[in-house]
Amino acid sequence: LLIFSVFGLVLIIVDIVLVIVDLSLSNDSGDVRSALEAISLVISFFFLIDVLLRVYVEGFKVYFSSKLNIIDACIVVVTLVVTMIYAFSDLSGASLIPRVVTFLRSLRILILVRIFRLASQKKELEKVTRRMVSENKRRYQKDGFDLDLTYVTERVIAMSFPSSGKQALYRNPIREVARFLDTKHLDHYKVFNLCSEKGYDPKFFHYRVERIMIDDHNVPSLEDMLRYTTCVREWMAADSRNVIAIHCKGGKGRTGTMVCTWLIDNDQFESAQSRYVSYYEIMKNQYNLQLPPQKSLKIKSIRIHSIAGKTKDLIYAQSACNTPKRKENFKSHHMTPLNEVHCCLNSLFFLSVQGLPKGYEDCPFYFWFNTSFVENNRLYLSREELDNPHKSKTWDIYKEDFGVTLSFTDP
Repeated sequence: LLIFSVFGLVLIIVDIVLVIVDLSLSNDSGDVRSALEAISLVISFFFLIDVLLRVYVEGFKVYFSSKLNIIDACIVVVTLVVTMIYAFSDLSGASLIPRVVTFLRSLRILILVRIFRLASQKKELEKVTRRMVSENKRRYQKDGFDLDLTYVTERVIAMSFPSSGKQALYRNPIREVARFLDTKHLDHYKVFNLCSEKGYDPKFFHYRVERIMIDDHNVPSLEDMLRYTTCVREWMAADSRNVIAIHCKGGKGRTGTMVCTWLIDNDQFESAQSRYVSYYEIMKNQYNLQLPPQKSLKIKSIRIHSIAGKTKDLIYAQSACNTPKRKENFKSHHMTPLNEVHCCLNSLFFLSVQGLPKGYEDCPFYFWFNTSFVENNRLYLSREELDNPHKSKTWDIYKEDFGVTLSFTDP
């Protein structure tokens, strides 16, 4: 969007030059004038598309709630109409009164006002970019704030990464997040950073920052889940005004997992819909918030149900908790022999499957499981419990009855 606006600024300058050249041409320069008018017309349509895109991204009501936006839209429409009248009359050979011609030519200088509009747009461009990055997530847009942030409950805040530098152009600026928390919950908030890949200076949040190391697209270890809920429990019990602000990078996967984990711990939900969060529910209800006994199992077979497309050279890779899920990090092997596994495991499957959306070819599906929670030496995972197939854009390949069954034997 920033590049689009810079390009628009260049076009404004070009259009002004064209107007000046057009005004300086003699009446017998018909061919040159026609070419200039055609270029000006294209530029005017570009400005119209620019406004329409902003209305689409920001929403009609939000965009036209600004007087500056209304003026800008009016200028674009007026200059387009003027350019069309002058260009088509010139191209068609229609004659206009000389004074009207001069007036129409000069009126196009109005587009110069857009320079001041674009110059004042830096913050608005950043806001629009952040809204596009946050996609369909709820944003906090009150009291002068516009942040990728939402209250899950009155005391639990979920948000994306508090960023600085270039990343602040499309994610939450860390100073704005700090200003929000200081305004709304001064001295009564604690921030939980779930990113293992990056951090920030905790001084922004008065050193009330807890770090839980979880890799992107991965799950927390059971130990980290227990440590996290213990910390939150103590903080919440210290003062009824205390709140927590939880984030990972985008504020979705890791953040959602840990928010749900706390809601289960705090009895705000009786049961978990997510299989991995249900592990915490079992630890709470059956093991008194202690780690379950470790169980070692040997994979006997892996059965894939109802996959569309051709499957070639099935490769299975596994890793311990919080190991980045890249194929080259694993000692990959075909289905046999299958090694003994224990504790928390990330299982990735590399298949050749036709028709998958771009970005899903290398690893069509993967999942996490913990052997301590496997019952009767069998684990069935439905489509909704597998990473990648759970997304609707893959359902042309992964039908409703798609799933994976793992069978185990004792080692």
